[in-house]
Amino acid sequence: MAADGYITDAQAADAIKQPLDIKTKTSRNIKEMPFYTEQVRRYVESKYGQNALYADGLSIYTAVNAGLQKAAQKSVDDGLAVLDKHEGYRGPVKHLKPEEIEAYCNTIQQGLGNAPLKPGEMLNAVVISVSKTDQSAAVRVGKFQGTIRAEDMRWARNINPEAAREGNVKHSAAILSPGDVVMVKVKNSGGTAHRLEFSLDQIPKVQGALLCLAAGTGNVTAMVGGRDFKDSQFNRAIQSRRQPGSSFKPIIYAAAIDKGYTPSTVVVDSPVAFPTGEGDSVWKPHNYERNYLGHILLRTALEKSINVVTVKILQDIGVDYAIGYARKLGITSNLERNLSIALGSSGVSLLEMVRAYSVFDNGGDLVQPVFITKIVDQSGKVLEESHTQKEHVIDSSTAYIITSLLESVIKDGTGRKALELNRPAAGKTGTTNNMNDAWFIGYTPEYITGVWVGFDAEASLGRGETGGVAACPIWVEFMKQALANKPVQVFSIPAGVVFAKVDATTGQPAGPDSQNVLFECFKEGAHPIHTAANAANMTSVPASPNEPQTQMGSDELSKTEF
Repeated sequence: MAADGYITDAQAADAIKQPLDIKTKTSRNIKEMPFYTEQVRRYVESKYGQNALYADGLSIYTAVNAGLQKAAQKSVDDGLAVLDKHEGYRGPVKHLKPEEIEAYCNTIQQGLGNAPLKPGEMLNAVVISVSKTDQSAAVRVGKFQGTIRAEDMRWARNINPEAAREGNVKHSAAILSPGDVVMVKVKNSGGTAHRLEFSLDQIPKVQGALLCLAAGTGNVTAMVGGRDFKDSQFNRAIQSRRQPGSSFKPIIYAAAIDKGYTPSTVVVDSPVAFPTGEGDSVWKPHNYERNYLGHILLRTALEKSINVVTVKILQDIGVDYAIGYARKLGITSNLERNLSIALGSSGVSLLEMVRAYSVFDNGGDLVQPVFITKIVDQSGKVLEESHTQKEHVIDSSTAYIITSLLESVIKDGTGRKALELNRPAAGKTGTTNNMNDAWFIGYTPEYITGVWVGFDAEASLGRGETGGVAACPIWVEFMKQALANKPVQVFSIPAGVVFAKVDATTGQPAGPDSQNVLFECFKEGAHPIHTAANAANMTSVPASPNEPQTQMGSDELSKTEF
């Protein structure tokens, strides 16, 4: 510009002295949907090569819905934050001496720049003082000063046992001390140097995953593989294999429906023992509530997630048959050939579970999940384009009956939290031994969504942190946003399904003396007047020693949900 006379030599010399502030190009996809983007990247690189991925100017179209993806990430983040607070306060990030505070705040400020703090931001703050009057704390974030009110740190009076053992937290009466560096969340947007309000927070250690499929198309509209992609790129929605617990039961029940069971079949919830094949040892599955309900209907058994009944059903229909049935629904992970699979003892991925439930929502059709809809090279040539891959794998009547049973799980069973959706929905909770894994897989006529919560290194989520408590709230919050402003739809009833009034106690056709009547669904021709309840096969008879599939090693027994 100086050579052509547009600026003077002095201006040119001054411009040359200015430091260059080079901004690296950031990908919106990596920032807003990192796990989804990484899944696509890995696929394209594997199929077309690294050079094609990074140098050939490919245009890659995906099935993700940006709005749903954002909702999914927020739902997981918020749900894990709530669960983490249940676990208790783990103490300050570190503690500073008085002479170290100013230098630390200056360092924090350098990273913040001149922009005002935004509501929802999580930052490190230094505790300056704690009021003995109202138990509030004055804190600094760089040059910003603010307050943590007592009600915004009351949750921290629940001390994490591990932190207490390590001496990170002394006692609940004095949560914070001057010099503590703590994690806070900005509550209000004060201007530069204005006094702000914060809430005490901490980064969750627990992990979670969410995956949503669009009914009919199989489009993966949202996927969250973990709490923070920057911390860990491991995709817990696809790469992880965890025990699904009771969320696996609908697969067993669907297999049973195709073996002649009906929702009004009477089953017996009573103690039972099975030989393990190791000397005289036996396996005695029991129910979560440690009680037995006696003669109940099949609908009630799934609604209340009765463990013993599910094991008896599996014994009756056969382990190999049930495994083959699971394969039809898209379960590809290894399933152990023993009765404990009835309780979800074999590890599967979240993607597999959502795909299996989608068969029920899709009227018996297995629709393959779609991440990429089209790939086009720089010349406009379409390298690949997705087409719905659909296979009819179970009867539509079976799919509807399972949907009806899973609606009961939400209306009157372990998934009642999902009633907050205020529209027809079906789903099932899952909780594994010692509360290590919490699941909720559920669907509406529009979407099939699954949520998993747990620690990467298997550990208890805490007392009472079942699938209904730890996972279902995340599902509900996501589905509320996914279905906002959409008309309410009901599950369609296919041909081949009939309804009849039955006695809720006996499962037989309702009569004048029936006190509790159900309007129950059946496969055509399977009305209880034609089908006797096979209660004889549901008694507490040990498995035959001639059937190896009923024998279990001690490793499997220790993992089973009871």
